[in-house]
Amino acid sequence: MSIEPFHKEDESFYAIKGWNGRFPGLIAGISTRHGGVSEDSFDSMNMGLHVGDDQEKVRENRSLLSDSLGFPLERWVGAEQTHGHSIWEVTPPDMGKGSHSYATSIKDTDGLMTDNRDLLLTMCYADCVPLYLLDGQTGRIGVAHAGWKGTVEEIGPAMVKAFMKKGSLVKDIEVVIGPSICEKCYVVDDRVLDRVKKVLEDETDLPYNLKEEGQYHLDLKKVNKRLLLQSGLQETQIQTSGYCSSCSNDFFSYRRDQGKTGRMMSFIGLKE
Repeated sequence: MSIEPFHKEDESFYAIKGWNGRFPGLIAGISTRHGGVSEDSFDSMNMGLHVGDDQEKVRENRSLLSDSLGFPLERWVGAEQTHGHSIWEVTPPDMGKGSHSYATSIKDTDGLMTDNRDLLLTMCYADCVPLYLLDGQTGRIGVAHAGWKGTVEEIGPAMVKAFMKKGSLVKDIEVVIGPSICEKCYVVDDRVLDRVKKVLEDETDLPYNLKEEGQYHLDLKKVNKRLLLQSGLQETQIQTSGYCSSCSNDFFSYRRDQGKTGRMMSFIGLKE
């Protein structure tokens, strides 16, 4: 039986308990939809500056999370996520990008990584899969946003390769697959399934089930895990959360909420 890697710290966020306890200064987790000031469909801890919510309320939500984490908002780094597989190496000059304004986010990026301390890497979600990466030997950290498009464009393997290019050994890379939509709640069509089959063409047991003609229940977390295993990681290096963003009222869900909803935020950083 797998052990849930996330622990609810307070109403506003879940933390990756095993990592935060093992590595001094590390903070990693995901925000919930509770404990903020946003209203209506964004109730209440919406972290997305790009979804039509009142910008001041979103900034206040971010300040509240900043206080909970003990990580100043000025040291956050955010991206303009485009459901692709572009990765950005975050350095000190990027500090604050996307933290107060979406316009200042790092452009066209779905993966962030760094070996610098005192930078909080952030991504926003409402059903897509958060991928957290850590090399405990070098102190390199990363986070990626894997919707179905990013998944089939292999954002996970791209992050592993980027870590290795910077000197990480594949045996030292740990990955946590975060809260996201589950197979029961996630239904896709032939167009999406065909892309999944293509990237998993050597797999015999594909992670989907037929719902009805042309409609399939897809386990996007498992697709990401299979691709990470293909990248050379072992089962013991990958943990997967059982939390579903659609089943649980702790999270925003684009599908459950029919497109009008807020965003959770994944985060990872190393404090000095």
